[in-house]
Amino acid sequence: MKLSIVDLGTVAPGTTQIEALADSLEITRHAEATGFHRVWFAEHHLSRSGASHHPELLIAAAAMRTSSIRLGSGAVLMNHYSPFKVAEMFKQLEAMAPGRVDLGMGRATAGPVIDLALQRDRSNPAQADHQQQVLETLAWLYESFPDGHPFAGNRLMDSVPGVPQTWLLGSSPSGSGLAAGLGIGYTFAGFINPRSAAAALRHYREAFRPQGFGLESPRAILAVNVTVGETKTDGEHLVNSAKGFYARLGRAGGNAMIPSADEGARELTTSQKAEPVTIVGGHWPRFVAGGPADVRTTLEQMVRESGADELMIQNLIADPADRRRSHELLAEAFGLTPRRHPPTTRAESFS
Repeated sequence: MKLSIVDLGTVAPGTTQIEALADSLEITRHAEATGFHRVWFAEHHLSRSGASHHPELLIAAAAMRTSSIRLGSGAVLMNHYSPFKVAEMFKQLEAMAPGRVDLGMGRATAGPVIDLALQRDRSNPAQADHQQQVLETLAWLYESFPDGHPFAGNRLMDSVPGVPQTWLLGSSPSGSGLAAGLGIGYTFAGFINPRSAAAALRHYREAFRPQGFGLESPRAILAVNVTVGETKTDGEHLVNSAKGFYARLGRAGGNAMIPSADEGARELTTSQKAEPVTIVGGHWPRFVAGGPADVRTTLEQMVRESGADELMIQNLIADPADRRRSHELLAEAFGLTPRRHPPTTRAESFS
C-alpha cells in the first residue's frame, strides 16, 4: 500500500505562517526519508489556520529540497484559473523536477469575497464549466486539440518530454464519473464526505475508460484524516486538535485557528469528544485515530471497501513534531521502506 500526504501548511498555536511554510518543507523532506510516495499541497485562500495558499510555489520549493518523492497540488482550484496558465505552470514544474510532479485538479468556493477577488472578469458571473476547464488543461498537456481548433499546434515547452500526472480531486459522487470518463486518476476526500467515499471510488473504477491522457487503467486514491499516537490513548488525545478545529469553524468560520490537543479537549463537548475514530456500524468516521495497529486496521478496511490503490493522509495535529511522529508511526505500521537522507532542521526556511 502506497502512503502519501496532503499538507495544509498548518499553523501551530503561537506561531506564524512563515514558520508553517518552513514546517511544510520539513514535513516533505521527512516524508521522503520515511518512505511516503508523494506530498500534495492544498490551495486555501485567506486561511489563517493554513499557510498553503498557492500549491505551485510549495511544489517548486520542495522540489529543490528533495530528490525522489512525488510533489503535487491537492488541488488547484480550476474554477479560478485559465486552463492554459495551469497547464503551462505544471509543465514548467515538470521540467524542474522531471518525473515527480502531479497536477491535482479540483474546484471549490472560498466564499463570495475570495471568489470575486480571484475572478478576472467581474462584469459577468463566473461560469460553471469545470468539465471544460479540466478537459482543456489535458488538451494542452497532451497536445490533443482537434485539427482546426485555434489552440492546435501550440506546444507547451516542446523540449520537455515529460507530462505531470493528472488527477481529479472531489468529495461528491459526480467527480468519479468525470474522472472515469476522462481516463485520469481520481482522489476522493474521505475526510469531507466519508459516507460517499467507498461507493464513489468503486464507481470510478468500474466506469474508467482510457482516453490517451496517461492512464490505461484506473488509479484511485482515498484521502483520510489520520492521527497516530504511540498508543490508542495518545492518538485519541491528539485528534482533539482536528475535532477542536472543526468545532471552532462552526463558531468562528474562517477565523478559526487549529487548537493544541489540550485546548481542543477543553473546548469540545462530551458528544464531540466521543465522535467515533474507527468504523462503527459500517459508518466511516471523519477522523481516524488511535495507536498504529488500531489505525492500520481501520485504514485496511477502508481500502478493502473502496478498492483504493493508495492512501493520502491529511491531519490537523497542531504540533509539527507530533505531526511528523504520526507519519513515522503510520509508515512503520504499513512497513514503508525508509530512504537515507542527510539530517535536516525545522529552522530552515526559504532564505
